[in-house]
Amino acid sequence: MMQTETPTLSLASVAGLSQAEFAACLGDIFEHSPWIAEQAWHARPYADIQALHAAMMAAVHAASEADRLALIAAHPELAGKEAAGGTLTQASTQEQKGAGLDQCSAEELARLRTLNRAYRERFGFPFVIAVKGLSRYQIMDAIEARLQGDRATELSACLREIGKIARLRLEARLV
Repeated sequence: MMQTETPTLSLASVAGLSQAEFAACLGDIFEHSPWIAEQAWHARPYADIQALHAAMMAAVHAASEADRLALIAAHPELAGKEAAGGTLTQASTQEQKGAGLDQCSAEELARLRTLNRAYRERFGFPFVIAVKGLSRYQIMDAIEARLQGDRATELSACLREIGKIARLRLEARLV
């Protein structure tokens, strides 16, 4: 069994934490955005993980457009420079490995980086997708398909995908 950096906690124990402790414990659920956990703390107690996730997503949706864009921008490009440099968060590293992004051939890596660059140039933020259950080929196809959309649609799509990522991380962290 693979040991994780963060132990699995009960929802009740997390709900009993101070705001600072809560943010320290769950601040990494949304990539480099502990402000979401800080805001969701006010919605305690939570009936279940779904209620906690809903409180966190409410904080995202209540945030300014600038804060939502910063949340999207906090996500690394898939198989990008952070992955190559070993500076991804533990969660992102596991998620990208799970999708096989660490096994790309040179041609696949070049294609993925070209798609990432095109997406960022078109929309002004990185492509975000919940990679769990997807292959690297499905991910590249998704970038190509989403490149056809408009910026407002992509902003919403990224936030939906970030919500999926956060839910998966919460389910892995809490019992």
